[in-house]
Formats: sequence, C-alpha cells, structure tokens
Amino acid sequence: MKRKPFLLFAVLVVFAASLPVAAQMFVPKTIQFKGVPEYSDQELLSAAGLKKGEAVAYSDVNGDMQKLLDTGLFASCRYVYNGVDLIFTLAPSPALYLVRLENLPLAPGKELDAALHNRLPLYHGKVPFDGGLTEQVRQALEEMLAAKGIKATVVALPRTDPKLNEVTAMGYSITTPPVRVGEIHLDGASAPLDPNAMEILSKLTGKDYDLEGSPSQIETYLGNYYHDKGYLEAAIHATAQTTPVIAPEAIHIPFQVSVAPGALYKLKGIQLAPDIPITQAEFDHQSRIDPGDTATSQDLIEDWQFIEQRYHNKGYMRAVVRPTPSFDRAQATVSFTVTAEPGPVYTMGKLTIENTADDLRAAMLAAWKMPAGAVFNQAAAIGFYATHDVNPALERTIASNKFIFSTRLNDETHTVDVALRLEKKH
Repeated sequence: MKRKPFLLFAVLVVFAASLPVAAQMFVPKTIQFKGVPEYSDQELLSAAGLKKGEAVAYSDVNGDMQKLLDTGLFASCRYVYNGVDLIFTLAPSPALYLVRLENLPLAPGKELDAALHNRLPLYHGKVPFDGGLTEQVRQALEEMLAAKGIKATVVALPRTDPKLNEVTAMGYSITTPPVRVGEIHLDGASAPLDPNAMEILSKLTGKDYDLEGSPSQIETYLGNYYHDKGYLEAAIHATAQTTPVIAPEAIHIPFQVSVAPGALYKLKGIQLAPDIPITQAEFDHQSRIDPGDTATSQDLIEDWQFIEQRYHNKGYMRAVVRPTPSFDRAQATVSFTVTAEPGPVYTMGKLTIENTADDLRAAMLAAWKMPAGAVFNQAAAIGFYATHDVNPALERTIASNKFIFSTRLNDETHTVDVALRLEKKH
C-alpha cells in the first residue's frame, strides 16, 4: 500500500496597499471561504479559530490558515485581504475515507456523527489518510469510551479493499483491552433452541468482536443450522446490546438473538434449464435428495455444485449456477428452477510441479495430457494421476505422498495455471 502524501501548495498573500507591520491588527468586514462548499463558513471559522467582527493580526493569519491545512482535509490554502474582506481559497484533499468502527462498543450512525461533529466542526464522516482530523477523531472516540467507563486504547488504520487493492476506509479499533462477544441471549418471542443450536451460540461466545462481522457470523452460523434441517426461510437476527460488560481481562459485548424457524419444507422437485450440460435423468440419479424428502440446504448445495462441476469440466470456470426457489407455504413444499450463466471458456495455461525430484517431475510432466491452449477440464486435470497399472512406479510414488492440486484463473487471458505439489504423508 502506497502512502499518499498531501501536497501543501504555496501560500499567496495579496494586499491592496503596501505590506503592513506583521503585528498590525485589522478588522475584516467579512471572512469568506471559497473552493470547499461542503463545509460551512461557520465550520471553517471554528476550525481556524477565527471569529467574525474581531480584530485579526496579520501575523496570526498564517497560523489560522495552517490550522486548516493541518486537518489533512485540504491540499492547499491561500488567502487574500483586500482591505475590506479576508478571503481564503481552499482546495480539497483528493482522497478522504469513510470512518469504520471495527470493534468499538459505540453505535455508528447519525447520533455518533453528530457527537463527533460537535467536537470537530470539520468532521463530515470522512477523514484523510493521515493528518490532524484522523488523530482528532481517534482521541474523541477514546474520550467517548472513557465517558462510558471504558478505558481503552484506540488506533486508526487504513483498510484496503482486497478486490480493488486500494484504501477504502479508515478503521478505528480498540487494541487494549481485547473486545469479545459476550453472552448471547434468546429474545422472549423466540421458540427455545435445541441443544445443538445452543452449542453453536456457546462456541461463538468469547470470539473476537467486530461491529459488522460478529452479528453476521452469529446469523450465518445459526441460519445455516436451520437451513440444513429444512427450515429454508428461517429468519435469524443478532443484535449487539448497548451496554458492554467490562471485566479486568476484556470488554464483553452481549447479544440478543431472535429466531423464527418458519416452515419445515419438503422438496417438490428440481427442474433444469434445457441448456445445462447434464440431462435431467442424470441429475436426478446422482441427487441425494428426492421429491418428498426434507429440503436440507446441504444436499441442495451439493446438487448445485455438481452442476457447477460439469461446467468446469467444459472450461467454463466462472460459471454461475442460479437455483430459483418457489415456495408453496400452504403445503410447506419448495421447487427449484435451475439456470446458469456459463461465462467464458478457459484454456490450459502453465503447469508447475513443485517439491519433487527431477526424474519424478519429468515422469509427471510426461503423464500430463492437457497441453497449453486446450479447453481446460477440471475433472480430467485432477484425475490424470489417479490411474491404475498405467505407470506403476509413478502411481506408487503419488499414492505414498499427499497430492496437492491448485489452480489459478487468469481472467484477462482466460487461462488456468495448474500447480501440483507432493508432500510426505504423516
């Protein structure tokens, strides 16, 4: 990650008359700010330490301007006093980042933003990569926690989106003491949980707390459990409670969970679109779930993966299978219509064989039958060395080792690089 320094442009001071003594005072009729309409004049006045109608020393104006630059919100600032008006012209910083609370027991939203804005007039929900406002927000968050009886160390770290490979947010998190998921309680309107569901909640208690991730994790784990039992429309909601439990060793964030299982669904049927590369009969034969069976999500997922694998065997490595459910809630049945988006065809790219002796690598390369440029077939690639009595020496060597097969998709060239690795079995 490259750090993006803020550029401070040269300061231009223009006077209508000859340059006065630095300590000379003047009272501008107006103080104006141009170039940054997202900030009000009053916000900028407060941040600069200026007040309308008060005398200003020429020697102090540069310092007032520097206060604005020190926030990190502005790339440049210049001012002119024309004998009547004091006019600042600002250029905004090219990169500001949304504030993300990682594990702070504070509720994000309008109320928190308003509290920060009251302390820091130029805070509008974004901060620079570095600079005064980023640090001021960090200090303000520590003070807000202290007001709740929580003595904690907060740090600010840029967060990089792995897909974009660029900074997209400034994350604020507590480093000490640790913040963990506290007790998870079922709300009064929910039906009692069975022992297995309770065990899931028990295992999640004590995990590291994340403002967004922890509620999602609780909902996902518990939701998957109900979906796997056939409650396909189970509704799970996890809410962090506003009052943390402060202990010497950690801050614990309690949760309340509501569970509405809904109907237990039976499968009515699965219908494949005509262009899917598998016959309906072949699909039905391999499926572990038949009409009338409980529609467990794991069995359904394996069916969708089976279809996806067929696309991979024809080079469609980015194929997306789309099962669309139709619920008959009166009869508690569900049927699926399955379509797919194949995407582009991928061909064989580079083959790499690692952690082997030269003679073994040569034998494995010779046994590989998918040349570069051929349509990639994932099942064939995995099964090339799963032969019997074709090359006994090679088969014995591979059988006595742990065979690791991995692929890397090159989306620009639509090729698949394959890496093979042998490791000794323990």
